Amino acid sequence: MNPRPRIEPVTWNPPPPSPRTAPSPLSVRTVRLPGTGPEDVLVDDDGTVLTGLVDGRVLRVTPDGRSITTVADTGGRPLGLEWLPDHTLLVCDAERGLLQVEADGTVRELVTEADGKRLRFCNNAAVAPDGTVYFTDSSARFGVQEWKADLLEHSATGRLLRRDPDGSVAVLATGLAFPNGVALQPDGRRLVVAEMWTYKLLTMDLPSGELTDWVLLPGFADNISTGSDGLIWVAVASPRDPVVDLLATKPPVLRKIVWALPDALQPKPKKLIRIQAYDGEGQLVQDLLGTDQDFHLPTGVREHHGTVWLGSLERDYLATFDKL
Repeated sequence: MNPRPRIEPVTWNPPPPSPRTAPSPLSVRTVRLPGTGPEDVLVDDDGTVLTGLVDGRVLRVTPDGRSITTVADTGGRPLGLEWLPDHTLLVCDAERGLLQVEADGTVRELVTEADGKRLRFCNNAAVAPDGTVYFTDSSARFGVQEWKADLLEHSATGRLLRRDPDGSVAVLATGLAFPNGVALQPDGRRLVVAEMWTYKLLTMDLPSGELTDWVLLPGFADNISTGSDGLIWVAVASPRDPVVDLLATKPPVLRKIVWALPDALQPKPKKLIRIQAYDGEGQLVQDLLGTDQDFHLPTGVREHHGTVWLGSLERDYLATFDKL
């Protein structure tokens, strides 16, 4: 077993709690997979679902789960999935960077570094109609297996990046506290980014590049996506943890002590399913909360013509439900 990396915690003040809401009860159907960690989900025109597993495989799954085929093997850890304009697959691979998967399963590296720094944690993306890709590199300090170290350290080393159709790469923002999900507003002029460790959705005005706070969430936002209904769907992986919030304001040495504890004694995600959806003005439209014996820790969400699919970083199931 590799030793845990050292952390150098930064003191910060968490935002006040988000306004209390009364979520609607959520019940899901599940589809078991031949592997673990379907972190994100992407739906094809025929209703089949694509997802990536911890072993590097990208799968195509029929809605009933009766047919599951391997689309590709990235050789890394596939996270966010999107379609490129030619309907080839874009993969954010936490270990290899931004990838393109051809129809025959061939994997091609698109971006492995930006501004002279290698991508450490390529996480999620959104693709504009012209092929421009907006994507996140969540941490310059820690990889996908060490995400909790980044939470406890809170050094805010994440980046928001853009790959233009000509292949050039630009850094749009730095100093972000684990930027995760990315989605384009339907008007194409604004980008929404989940800053996971601050419980916020941020929005960027693309013409000006100005990045501002948009929505304060009830928990840790993972992947987000623009649904076919025009809403921004948010996978809230876990609610805020009062212990984590309290530690943030205390002497950093306390978080070093927590990081040295066995996993069983460290803060961990709650076994809930919380899904929200916001309109273009940041108003809450859908707020759903539930539990399931097979599925929790929702990290990917995709609404497609009234059906919503969910992925989970830790489970070996997909989950799905019909939109209210």
